[in-house]
Amino acid sequence: MKNFISASDVTNIQQLVDNALKYKLNPFLDGHLGKGKRIGLLFLNPSLRTRLSTQVAAANLGMEAIVFNVDKEGWALEFQEGAVMNGTTVEHIKDAAPVLGQYFDVLAIRTFPTLKNKAEDYSEMFIKQFIRFAGVPVVSLESATLHPLQSLTDIITIQELLKNAAAYKPKVVLSWAPHIKPLPQCVANSFAQWVNAWGGANFVITHPEGYELDEQFTNGATVIHDQAEALNNADFVYVKNWSSYEQYGQQLSSDTSWMLTNEKLAITNDAKVMHCLPVRRNIELSDEILDGPNSLVTQQAGNRVWAAQAVLAEILNSLNQ
Repeated sequence: MKNFISASDVTNIQQLVDNALKYKLNPFLDGHLGKGKRIGLLFLNPSLRTRLSTQVAAANLGMEAIVFNVDKEGWALEFQEGAVMNGTTVEHIKDAAPVLGQYFDVLAIRTFPTLKNKAEDYSEMFIKQFIRFAGVPVVSLESATLHPLQSLTDIITIQELLKNAAAYKPKVVLSWAPHIKPLPQCVANSFAQWVNAWGGANFVITHPEGYELDEQFTNGATVIHDQAEALNNADFVYVKNWSSYEQYGQQLSSDTSWMLTNEKLAITNDAKVMHCLPVRRNIELSDEILDGPNSLVTQQAGNRVWAAQAVLAEILNSLNQ
């Protein structure tokens, strides 16, 4: 694996999931793999789980992780080709990225969409420019359209719950949830892409009219606008808000009736509930769900370490060949 930006960078998703669960059983199994290697974690927007889990994963493999909050501690970067830099940007990515490639063996980047210009966000210019100029492997810690480490974690968590039922394809539902502000499509896009690529589930997406995601990520899923119909006999329910893709970045609905409750879970197959966190309690998800026996959010968040460790191990193995 040269870079880790999306599901398409992974040759065998199931093998990657199995490796992650192997590390969960024995975190220091390959503690020698990253000896003498450094990873730079660059954040253009805030993080909690992604930052800390990747640091822990790198340490488990013997790597040194150095964190740099570009949005707070660094120069404002310019990414456009041919830019006349007479505005607020101070350093071009063409100059910054090659230097970072001199300092680190792997770069991990977290960016964020503007939610203003769909073409620009979906071009993934920021992370692609790092790949183009850094000269070292690049790992996405979330980009404008995708969050691959989170989605790998989600598959790991589902697999973990199915370990005694390998032949069973669960019904997995991605359900839109209300929020106080419009959020990116990154997590929803990515979850859809990974579940479809994994192929280990009967996959349904449910959301109000107007919240259709980009078909390049959802192709293969069943889309239903009736949440109750979608939840019927579900085994897993992934709850997430996202803003409109077609009317880009807009919040078309704040319908509180879409919040998941125990009453809604009654028609499921005692479904386990997932969310990437952070979560707005009693807006996106009710207390009774989050604090109840069906919630997987803590287990899911814990598995972020093993997802990152499996990915970094793949990249280190490529570097060490």
